[in-house]
Amino acid sequence: MIQKLVNILGIIFLVALLSACDPYQKLLKSSNYDLKYTKAKEFYNAGQYSKAIPLFEELMIRHKGTKEAEKLYYFYAYCYYGDEDYLFASHYFKNFLDYFPTSKFAEDAQFMIAYSFYNMSPKPSLEQTYSEKAIEAFQLFINTYPYSKKVEEGNALIDELRDKLEKKAFASAKLYYDTRNYKAAATAYKNLLQGFPDTDHKEDILFSITKSYYLLANKSIQSKKLERYNLAVDAYINFIDLYPKSKLVREAERIYDTCLTQIDKIKEKESQKQNQKQNQNG
Repeated sequence: MIQKLVNILGIIFLVALLSACDPYQKLLKSSNYDLKYTKAKEFYNAGQYSKAIPLFEELMIRHKGTKEAEKLYYFYAYCYYGDEDYLFASHYFKNFLDYFPTSKFAEDAQFMIAYSFYNMSPKPSLEQTYSEKAIEAFQLFINTYPYSKKVEEGNALIDELRDKLEKKAFASAKLYYDTRNYKAAATAYKNLLQGFPDTDHKEDILFSITKSYYLLANKSIQSKKLERYNLAVDAYINFIDLYPKSKLVREAERIYDTCLTQIDKIKEKESQKQNQKQNQNG
């Protein structure tokens, strides 16, 4: 037990000794702020952002309220971006704009907020919160700096992100359909069209809405069938008006004809019930 304690103390002493001899640790403890500034820039330029961050933090406190603080904060935010910590990068670029709204770096900082979110945007199958944040931030940049050289890049990235959101929405709607949740599928497909009216998948989406309502009506309780067959008929009309020569026309017409037949049967039954009630009351 005593030997084990001695070994632990020895390791602690060795670590402390090595730390004391480490030039970087000496730099952190130094009161030579000119040297710290020089080294912070050297680390930044060398891509050693994790080493630059503590130095910039200390220098920002020391230079608070001076002209130098603006540049220090700007590079501090870029350190997090360079270190691929995009969440903190977006946060500090936003703070930079709050603290220095008239800075010559303000335009770039506004773009980098959006670009940081863009870098956090995942593949289409995952949650797209950061894609939405990036689109919003890029749009704010474009609105704020409409003549910026980066507007074209911002618009291209918005298109890329919207394509990702569309793929996510399409996959979600299809999942509802594949799992036979036809009501949710129809709603999801309709929302997809509202959100992305220029989608390349419009033909398939309109057909899927038609088929979803048709299949929903088939499995519905009797009191819901008429309404849902009518929704399928309306969806078919929207589809056929836009795509009269679609490869899906034959199946769409079969669904349409079946819906009309079912609607007629339901109305006939309802009429018979009404007649029976009248005869009973008479």
